[in-house]
Amino acid sequence: MEAKRRVLVVEDEADMARIMQDYIRVHGYEVHVAGDGKTAVHLIDAVEPDFIILDIMLPDADGIELCRQIREKLDTPILILSARGSDTDKVLGLGFGADDYMTKPFSLSELVARISAHLRRNERLIHAAARQEDVLSFGDLVIDKKGYRVAIADREVPFSAKEFELLFFLASHKNQVFSKSRLLDELWGYGAYGDENTITVYVRRIREKIEADPAHPVYIKTVWGVGYKFSDEQVTGASEA
Repeated sequence: MEAKRRVLVVEDEADMARIMQDYIRVHGYEVHVAGDGKTAVHLIDAVEPDFIILDIMLPDADGIELCRQIREKLDTPILILSARGSDTDKVLGLGFGADDYMTKPFSLSELVARISAHLRRNERLIHAAARQEDVLSFGDLVIDKKGYRVAIADREVPFSAKEFELLFFLASHKNQVFSKSRLLDELWGYGAYGDENTITVYVRRIREKIEADPAHPVYIKTVWGVGYKFSDEQVTGASEA
């Protein structure tokens, strides 16, 4: 029998944690719960979860900082929960390595759908990696799939796992236009459920890291009314968002 996928819920509200644990478990996952950051760190080492649900507000730790620390060691998908729905929280969460974001209150069925989608996506990426070129080069820009490494003029640029996957996906489909919904489906696995602003946030962060002038990008271009494409042809024009 195939082992159950392991989900770690880091949530200090006991009732909420229990509800999530019961609901996720009914859908076939092995679920572990941590009520604080210290317990979460212990369980991550002991359980080696396949998916982490992380509340921003914890009694002994900043959830965003904990997310950053986890991402430094693991590529495990991380979904952040918060009672705050501001764009600032979203940008901070995604910028420190979170793969996804949900604001309380939320639908438990959507939560499980997102967990399943992320895990399916990871499996697809593992199988697809063998068929893709390991290193893509565009002038001074080098994207190394095996090392999850991006360099510009031999200077390495730090990327979160999700930022890298979005950049590599677009670069490996050069000049092909993708809608935000399609990108959510390809990289998150749930185009119908996701917030398309997530893609906007990621594209903005990637441009800030690889473009000499993010307002006039060379690599990731906006195709107005459609989506984004990767191109290394130098053009000039209006600023992009």
